Amino acid sequence: MNSLHERFDDEEGAIRWAHVGAGAPIVLVHGTPYSSRIFAGIVPALSERRRVYLFDHLGYGQSEKREGQDLSIAAQARRLARLLEHWDLDTPSVVATDIGGAIALRALLLERAAFADLLLFDAVTGGHWERGLFALMLEHTEVFQALPGYAHRALVAAHMQNATQQGFRPGVLDELLAPWVGADGQAAYYRQYSQLRQADTAEYEHLLGGISIPVRILWGRQDRIVPPDYAHWIAERIPNAPLSWEDNAGHLLAEDAPARLLYEILEQPYGA
Repeated sequence: MNSLHERFDDEEGAIRWAHVGAGAPIVLVHGTPYSSRIFAGIVPALSERRRVYLFDHLGYGQSEKREGQDLSIAAQARRLARLLEHWDLDTPSVVATDIGGAIALRALLLERAAFADLLLFDAVTGGHWERGLFALMLEHTEVFQALPGYAHRALVAAHMQNATQQGFRPGVLDELLAPWVGADGQAAYYRQYSQLRQADTAEYEHLLGGISIPVRILWGRQDRIVPPDYAHWIAERIPNAPLSWEDNAGHLLAEDAPARLLYEILEQPYGA
């Protein structure tokens, strides 16, 4: 699904979304600097069994991008909870990756959103995750914002390529890059990164042990963006949350091992 043909008008801009298929509802939550496009490899098969909801966070992908938007994890979690209400979903399954994991957990723990079950894969969930290139962008946002367009594009492309172990299929990298190139796209790219803060995950860490819904964790052993230590960190804090590994995958499990991700999603019966 390339086009998110529905819109939800948040007070800070339009959020684009779509749903496809029939069956028990499942919501796919992407991270940064991506969009719902990262799930394209699993949606056709998944929608044969489930009613799949996809959306682009405000400030990302096909959703509205402009100055003045609150793009923090806390704000995105509030929007996720509002989207579930808009879709009239009482207890959907949720699959989340990268900062989508933090957004989903915050929605569950602090925004009173209700999930049937949760699958986290290669996700930001807590601990000390302000690190690496991200930490440099936080410290020197104005320098990165001033990069020539060609240098910015090369940096974003290299970052995305570092997230996959197997490499992108033809055309995928260009699709993922498209929202972030040009003057407006470059501004949007650093705007969203500059608002991501560890403090937004620290606020719910003490609640992780009280999660009672089924939670599963799946991780690529070659993840260089959110390395395997973070998988152990979250698995130790959520009761009865089994941790599984995909040996030949990096951070973008939906790109590196879509069949394995699809299996893990469908293995857990809805509401079990």
